[in-house]
Amino acid sequence: MSSATVEPAARGGRLDPLGVVLAVTGLAGLLLPFALARANRLVAGTAESLVAALPPGAAAATLAVLAAALGLALPRTGPWLRLAAGVAGLAALALAIGLVPQHLVAEGDRLARVGPGAGFWLLVLVFAMLLADATARLSLSPAARLGLLAAAILAVAGLFASGHFDGLSILREYANRAPAFWREGAQHIRLAVGSLAAAAIVGLPLGIACARRPGLRAAVLPVLNIVQTVPSMAMYGLMMVPLALLAAHVPLAAALGIRGIGAAPALIALFLYSLLPIAANTAIGIAGVPTSVLEAADGMGMTPRQRLFRVELPLALPVILAGIRIVLVQNIGLVTIAALIGGGGFGTFVFQGIGQAATDLVLLGALPTIALAFVGAVLLDALIDALERTPPP
Repeated sequence: MSSATVEPAARGGRLDPLGVVLAVTGLAGLLLPFALARANRLVAGTAESLVAALPPGAAAATLAVLAAALGLALPRTGPWLRLAAGVAGLAALALAIGLVPQHLVAEGDRLARVGPGAGFWLLVLVFAMLLADATARLSLSPAARLGLLAAAILAVAGLFASGHFDGLSILREYANRAPAFWREGAQHIRLAVGSLAAAAIVGLPLGIACARRPGLRAAVLPVLNIVQTVPSMAMYGLMMVPLALLAAHVPLAAALGIRGIGAAPALIALFLYSLLPIAANTAIGIAGVPTSVLEAADGMGMTPRQRLFRVELPLALPVILAGIRIVLVQNIGLVTIAALIGGGGFGTFVFQGIGQAATDLVLLGALPTIALAFVGAVLLDALIDALERTPPP
């Protein structure tokens, strides 16, 4: 093989494949509109590039930081450098998007709306993926991951508290609906966590029983699998008629708030969706305990109850928590659809926005839902990792 052939191969070997994809995607993001400016919340917007959307000095600084961060993604650099590039890129985007309304909206104009464009969202995705790639390569400890998450939450909360984002259209929508936002947020969490707790109460014993009795497992888990295949809107619809009849014929049920629409059908549907991951993971975790460990527990004179709580459940806990993590993220997303039947939650803003053709109102419901799912997943991932790293007693 000639030296001319070897040199390009060597050069190509110094490039990170994912970094190349992210850099090319980031370049596309820089070419797409960075912001959308509209005369009011309903009319079509005017696309503005990053250079046009920001004051000259801010635009130049932002472009320099983004270009440098994308450049650091290209070579096979260390994970800490990639982590710094991801953080720098996201920080530059956050600071830049908050400056756009000040540059594009005339002072005192309360009707104009300015929001992020496709280029902004694509760049956020690029740098978020770069950040996720760096943290995965670093194999951070659970405490370090939680610290990174806490730092990110504090930084974003600080920007919100400072009023940096107040000019953005989504914050204008929030200002008009602040009490409703927190009320629906609390309802969203209640539905997601409440259905998870109810499913855990039923699913854990059911999973243990399935691990003990293969016949029961063969009968129960396929039924729960079928439940998972039912679309969420269809499931909510299936709950409405029987619950409406129950409320009409049982006064106590109506007094407890059980009716065909509202939180009750949403809670029951979410409970049914939650059973499979919890029961299946519990059965797998219990069945996966090594036989030698069980024999050692029997040799120590443990009763079946003691063996379950002192040996089997602690060893199966990481697998069980993995199922709970799936349920939590799943339920946070599915609660959004529950707003269609009066269940409340952030989906209320999503469907109001769709009905009014107001994208900012849709984002007011969608972005907190994504944030809740992300935070919940990171917290449970860190807990699972901590348990897996802890040596058995």
